[in-house]
Amino acid sequence: MAIGNVTPDSFYPASRLGSADVVVRWAQGALADGADILDIGACSTRPNSTPVPERDEWERLAPALEAIREAFPEASLSIDTFRPGIARRAIEQFGPMIINDVSGGCEAMTAVVRAMRVPYIWTLRGRLDWPAMHPEMMENDVILDPGFGFIGSTEADYECMRHMAELKAYNRPILVGVSRKSMIWRTLGITPEQSLTATQVLHLYALQQGADILRVHDVKEAAQTIALFNKLVP
Repeated sequence: MAIGNVTPDSFYPASRLGSADVVVRWAQGALADGADILDIGACSTRPNSTPVPERDEWERLAPALEAIREAFPEASLSIDTFRPGIARRAIEQFGPMIINDVSGGCEAMTAVVRAMRVPYIWTLRGRLDWPAMHPEMMENDVILDPGFGFIGSTEADYECMRHMAELKAYNRPILVGVSRKSMIWRTLGITPEQSLTATQVLHLYALQQGADILRVHDVKEAAQTIALFNKLVP
C-alpha cells in the first residue's frame, strides 16, 4: 500500500502531493514499483496535529481521487479518513474503495462501511484484544491494523510489534504501517528522511509476525523486502 498525502503538513515531506498532475505521476510511479493499493489522505493524522475542517478535506481529496480514477481506473484505492461523511461521499462519487480509519472506529463509520459494502481498516491502537471484545466489528470486511504511532509511546509501539502475531488468530488480513515513523527515528536519533533502511528492518520483522499488507512511503524498497522474504518463506 503506497502512501500519498494531498496535505501540506504530513510528517514526511516527500509524501506530500500537490496538483492533480503530481498525484497522477505519484500513482504511476507507485504502481510501476509494485504497489497493489494506493492510499490517499487529505487530512493529516500525525500526532498533535489539528484536523482541517471536513469541507477542506473533501476539497483536497476529490480532485486526487478523480485524477487517479481517470488515469488508472483499475487501481485499488484506499482513503485515509476518520470521517464517515467523507467515506460515504468518496464511495458514492468514485466507486468502492478501502476505508482506512486511524481513529479506532465509531458507530457512524461502521454504518457507512456496512451500507456501502467496502473493506475497512480497523486501527486497534495497540489493543490486540479488541477484535475479541468487539465481535460485531468482525462482521465487516475488516483488515486489522495494530496502529503503530497511535499507541502512546515508542516502547509501547515495540511491545505491540513483539506480540502482533496474536492477531493471526482472527483470520483477517493484517496491515502494518511503520514507514519512517517516530518509533524508528527517535530510537536511532535520526530523521524521517534518514529512516529508509531501518524501515525495511521493521518491515521484515512485521512480515515474520504475519503482516499481509505494508503501508509504505517507499514502494520499490518495500517490494524488494517482500520479494526476499518470500524467497526465504515460500
